[in-house]
Amino acid sequence: MKRFIPFMQSDPLVAVIRLQGAIMNSGRGLDNPSLAPVIEKAFSRGKPAAVALEINCPGGSPVQSSLIASRIRRLADEKKVPVFAFVEDVAASGGYWLACAADEIFIDSCSITGSIGVISAGFGVHEAIEKVGVQRRVHTAGKSKSLLDPFRPEKPADVKKLKGWLEDLHATFIEYVKSRRGLKLSDNPELFTGEVFIGQKGIDAGLADGIGHLAPVMKERFGEKVKFRRYDQKKPLLARFGARFVDDTLAGLEERAAFARFGL
Repeated sequence: MKRFIPFMQSDPLVAVIRLQGAIMNSGRGLDNPSLAPVIEKAFSRGKPAAVALEINCPGGSPVQSSLIASRIRRLADEKKVPVFAFVEDVAASGGYWLACAADEIFIDSCSITGSIGVISAGFGVHEAIEKVGVQRRVHTAGKSKSLLDPFRPEKPADVKKLKGWLEDLHATFIEYVKSRRGLKLSDNPELFTGEVFIGQKGIDAGLADGIGHLAPVMKERFGEKVKFRRYDQKKPLLARFGARFVDDTLAGLEERAAFARFGL
């Protein structure tokens, strides 16, 4: 009723956005198109005193990471709303990119942060198809159109190009982290090597600001009467009723593998 009574101040509101899972460009995990309306609502509804990011993410697409983080920063600046990140099990690689969209980052004493690097992985199956008598036929216009074809032997020139792309992406990632964390970052030589840090070691490296959980920290900042309003990605209608399809199963395996890299 407070909001309907003139001159009576409402209790502070913190909008909570949950960022759970791998960052994908397929519409099955965390991605910019799916999260855009969630983020917009969190910053716009009810004049929040702050937005809290609840993160449990092992990484994924660098472009989607950048788009999501940029949207959060744009709205934070436009609405003049502070953003706090709270890391659960992991905020690594693209997950840490998302955490850096916050003004302050809090972690659990067992949280994994970091993995500031870029990875590309695949399979070479040219020997397998040769053994079963399958002949690969590829015709292109443009010498680079069959670059890194998994059905052909790996070419040194292709690998060199791929490493160049990865180095460019890595440089962009490093620049972003530096722009967001600034002088908080330590001079640890392992900081940008893809290394991960557990709990306090992440704080010592400057990747996080302190040990803390969402509700206690927000109550400390905004008072015991602070209210929380949660915003989550909506699952497709069929998924809500337990329908499962092959691509969902594959996406689940892909996400499971991403978490497994950190022993989770």
